[in-house]
Formats: sequence, structure tokens, C-alpha cells
Amino acid sequence: MNRHPARRRIAVAVAGAVLAAGAFALGAGVAGADSGSKGTKHARPMTKAQVLGLFDNWNAALRTGDPEKVADLYAKDAVLLPTVSNQVRTDRAEIVDYFEHFLQNKPVGTKIESVVNVLDRDTVIDTGVYEFALTDHATGEKSTVEARYTYAYEKQPDGTWLIVNHHSSKMPQG
Repeated sequence: MNRHPARRRIAVAVAGAVLAAGAFALGAGVAGADSGSKGTKHARPMTKAQVLGLFDNWNAALRTGDPEKVADLYAKDAVLLPTVSNQVRTDRAEIVDYFEHFLQNKPVGTKIESVVNVLDRDTVIDTGVYEFALTDHATGEKSTVEARYTYAYEKQPDGTWLIVNHHSSKMPQG
């Protein structure tokens, strides 16, 4: 038998009120978190078409053959997990190094499937499957590499969108 049912009900009610207040405060914090974002206060979130255009810009930078131009599209603290290298690239020099080698094969990317998630007005993710037409720089032989990808973009204080995380891996053979 419960000897103190009133105390237990009060304790449960107080605990519930504390949890509710905490949840409300957390929700208010999350809802208000965007108000101090890097973009302008009333900026609209990116559209799916605009996010897909970021890949087009990146693909155009590949076609220049200039690894510096490609690296310019990455934030200074970006992480690149590249398609044809086992090395994780975490700074500009390493990203440039990867593209110096990758660009020798004259890659041209084509998206096959894309899923865009607009997280907020300053953060978007584009993930899916793409393929690269490659030309071996030594032999001229052409090949295609199909890969899974994820790009995480972040809007910078100056309004530009940069890649903060890019993961690309060859499709597993199944």
C-alpha cells in the first residue's frame, strides 16, 4: 500500500512541470537559434534548384582544370572524403592536392539522383548518386565512375555558399 499518495502525485506533477518547462525552453531556444544566424534576418531559405546549382558551379570549376578554383568552393575548415583517394582531406592544401591529381583525368560530373535537405537558411545538404566521365591522362582511355555523394553547404557571412563537408565514394559492386 502506498502511504503517501498525495506526496507522490505532487512529486509527479512537479517533475512533469519541470520537464514541460525544460522542453518549452529547449524548443524556444531551437526556434530562436536561427535568429542569430550568419545570413540576413529575413533571408529566405535556398530552393532545391538553387542548391542543385551549387553542384553545377562545382562541376564548372572542375572543367577549368584549376585545382585552386575548385578548392575556392570549400570552406577553410572543410572536410573532403574524395571518390578516388583513401586520404581524408581537412585543409585547403590537402584539397588542392587531391584535385591536382583528380583533374588530370578531365572529370565531368552528371547527377543521377539527388535529394536536397534545406536545414535552415544557412545550411543545406545535397546527397545522392552521380557519375564522372574520366579520360586517362596517360592513355586517353575513357571510363565512368559511379559514386554516392553528400555535400553539406553553409552560407558564409558575405552571402556565398561554401562546401563544409563533401563525401564521395564509389558505388559498391553488388
